[in-house]
Amino acid sequence: MVPRASHSPPQARVPGATIYVARRGWHIDVGFAASELAPPIASLRAAFPGQRFLSFGFGDRHYLVARNKNFPALLVAVWPGPGLVLATGLSASPEEAFGATQVIRISVSQEAALAAQAYIWESLLSNQGVALPLANGPYEGSRYYTATQRYSGFHTCNTWAAEVLHAAGLPVHSAGVLFAGQLWAQLEQLPHGTAEEAPAQLSVPFALSPANVVRR
Repeated sequence: MVPRASHSPPQARVPGATIYVARRGWHIDVGFAASELAPPIASLRAAFPGQRFLSFGFGDRHYLVARNKNFPALLVAVWPGPGLVLATGLSASPEEAFGATQVIRISVSQEAALAAQAYIWESLLSNQGVALPLANGPYEGSRYYTATQRYSGFHTCNTWAAEVLHAAGLPVHSAGVLFAGQLWAQLEQLPHGTAEEAPAQLSVPFALSPANVVRR
């Protein structure tokens, strides 16, 4: 009697997610499709109705909200001060909004995306689960939120973006990352697009740097 060939049941494919990293001049944003945002950060979708993507960036509060962004204001930003998070809603794709050469898509596991989103949420000052808006942002469909972290010449918008990606378990370091080019060079070494090498489990725990956290 010929033994019957055994067939293993097909394994279900674990759904993944995409992190969008956009270079906006000297500043780097980290974003997600609005449909892939999970609670509690998904609550921000109510402030951006109809937007397909949400992009997040960190910055110096005094400089970004200043009416005159001149050299003295830029110099003040080097010293430690309050930070803020700029959230931008996009109805078009990040590539259409920022330019295809200025956007890197990184495919990750859902766990990795959740960890990155959790880091961003912990960077937002909130009250009873509601992020505290500060003012309208500089672009249509953007909004400033009060941050829990402080900005300085040694903890810049690009340091923060690297921390977000590091929280996702990506092989990105934030130490010494001050400028967009320093982070971008690291990202160009990662698998992009629909890469299957997304981290299935997180090996790197995330935590806000105590030196940069504003005590509530």
